[in-house]
Amino acid sequence: MSTSLLRTSTGRAALLAARSLAQPSRLASLSFTRGKATLPDLPYDYSALEPAISGHIMELHHSKHHQTYVTSYNAAAEQLAAAEAKSDIAGAIALQPLLTFHGGGHLNHSLFWENLAPAAQGGGEPPKGALGEKIQETYGGVEKLQGVMEKALAGVQGSGWAWLVRDNVTGGIGVRTYAVSKERGVGRGGGWC
Repeated sequence: MSTSLLRTSTGRAALLAARSLAQPSRLASLSFTRGKATLPDLPYDYSALEPAISGHIMELHHSKHHQTYVTSYNAAAEQLAAAEAKSDIAGAIALQPLLTFHGGGHLNHSLFWENLAPAAQGGGEPPKGALGEKIQETYGGVEKLQGVMEKALAGVQGSGWAWLVRDNVTGGIGVRTYAVSKERGVGRGGGWC
């Protein structure tokens, strides 16, 4: 099934679309520079999501936790380049789990930051419009969707994520879990607008 991540509001989607016009491949441009992963700048201050998320927690999560994924991915990528230069196939293969884990953590966090928004930019409210209607139709409301996500995440061992995605073929929505150490992506295609 081909899926895509859902945006939380039409306003937020429009804000992201406007940014993407200025930066053709927004996620790639913020996440990787000259082959190295980089910590993306947040489009809001650390304290902008208070009281829902404390500024201190946001700062730690972004500048320390996410930065660790970036630093570790870059270190593993350098080790991979060295192994390939020496034709060390076994060494290159042994590095794949590190690249997947840290690269997946970096990409998931980049998408996470992109899907948060201060109240002034459409955040903090239940989804409205087509997305809100689809959630109501499929799950019976946001609270029930949250229960489905919590149950799905309980089945993920270790580090992982749950995303609300749209099936690009049927247009239906569903919850998908991704264990960072095992999965390589979070779906393909355009987001929900």
